[in-house]
Amino acid sequence: MVYGVNMKSYVILHNIRSIHNVGSIFRTADAVGVTKIFLTGYTPTPVDRFSRPRKDLAKVALGAEKDIPWEYFKNPSGLIRKLRAVGVFVVAIEQAPRAINYKKARTRIKFPVAFVYGNEVEGITPKILKECDIIAEIPMSGKKESLNVSVSAGITLFSLLKK
Repeated sequence: MVYGVNMKSYVILHNIRSIHNVGSIFRTADAVGVTKIFLTGYTPTPVDRFSRPRKDLAKVALGAEKDIPWEYFKNPSGLIRKLRAVGVFVVAIEQAPRAINYKKARTRIKFPVAFVYGNEVEGITPKILKECDIIAEIPMSGKKESLNVSVSAGITLFSLLKK
């Protein structure tokens, strides 16, 4: 399978707490050919406030943070509006009443596309969900109600960016 070839794809990470999750998502995004990662809210960036590389993120990302362009925006809503204004289709990965199975979402996705992932505990806020074109979720069969955000990103990015 070929991933990310000739398809612009973006990842938006909003209010992710764990720098290890961010590093892991950078690594996965690199593996599938994501074009750019946007970090919003209090999501840690690959550099600290003094512009020094974050060793804890780099340890998990294995250099992907140097290969994938990234940009920080405080406000995810403003970013989503800008992306949609230039034709980017926005997909939230979240459990929500109007969410569809991520496998069914594949047929509805248009490129360029941005995938939004939210906080490990609270998820994506209802306000942000309203700004997205669709909401896709991973069905859960066991007793646990959700997966780690970096695992969710791995499953959905590899599945939804297949060519």
